[in-house]
Amino acid sequence: MKVAVLGAGAIGAYVGAALHRAGVEVHLIARGAHLEAIRRAGVRVLTPRGDFTAHPHATDDPAEVGPVDHVFLGLKANSYAAAGPMIRPLLHETTSIIAAQNGIPWWYFHELKGPYEGYRIESVDPGGAVTAALPLHRAIGCVVYAATEIEEPGVIRHLEGTRFSIGEPDGRLSERCLAFSGAAVEGGLKCPVERDLRRDVWIKLMGNIAFNPISALARATMAGICRHDGTRELVVAMMRETVEVARRVGCDPGISIERRLRGAEKAGEHKTSTLQDLEKGKPLELDVLLAAVVELADLTGAEVPTLRAIHAVSDLLNANLVRAV
Repeated sequence: MKVAVLGAGAIGAYVGAALHRAGVEVHLIARGAHLEAIRRAGVRVLTPRGDFTAHPHATDDPAEVGPVDHVFLGLKANSYAAAGPMIRPLLHETTSIIAAQNGIPWWYFHELKGPYEGYRIESVDPGGAVTAALPLHRAIGCVVYAATEIEEPGVIRHLEGTRFSIGEPDGRLSERCLAFSGAAVEGGLKCPVERDLRRDVWIKLMGNIAFNPISALARATMAGICRHDGTRELVVAMMRETVEVARRVGCDPGISIERRLRGAEKAGEHKTSTLQDLEKGKPLELDVLLAAVVELADLTGAEVPTLRAIHAVSDLLNANLVRAV
């Protein structure tokens, strides 16, 4: 198996190191000081499960890698539309694209039987630009339950979780999913192949849609948001509205809001990826979280006043960040 990790940041480098440990031919595509450190000393993973170092090939040029069996996409979703030139050299006829993203994926209504089959979510796939870069027939969904961070260039701190759930948009237990899952498990990850990955998408989104924008607006950790009565109530309201939208597009997350809150509290004084991006002055990955669900609410007639309000304020924050870059 040959795998390219496009966007070998905290999650991508962690997955790439695990796959390399399993004997997979791995190529990390990164840049800057992080790339130079990996070239010099490999990827060092610091984890409660036992530290290890992997030495996969690393480059900033996908053409140097050539066609692969799987592209593991570690980029932010707001970079997908522009990823075409980086993706193309990595593709052969059957190459899959495994996108480890938060929020609603561009493939969500692909092969989904029902009234919305084939619907393109404009806020996720504006003008079809993401689909053009990442063809739907290549898409394998991936919901990440692991938390990692780049402690320093070339060094990944694994904080918690090893689960990367994957699945086909049409629910098949495909050979390509099973092959990737087997390699990931051999490398020390949990990688179940799910028949209904959309349920995982909504379970993860219940937390992200609330905690990510609130953490940026309030400069607060997940535990801090839960401790404050007002923001805790706000999270509950946002989760409740999100579950209603999920049900209207045919998916019941099947998890209580209180249980989802308890799971978030266990993260402790953890900064969401959105807050980390804000502190670095980077654009915020909010379209696939908030804007997408508001769009689906418009599509289905769901009432989501809390989501609309938080979306408006966080969208203004992001617009100001983009102007400043």
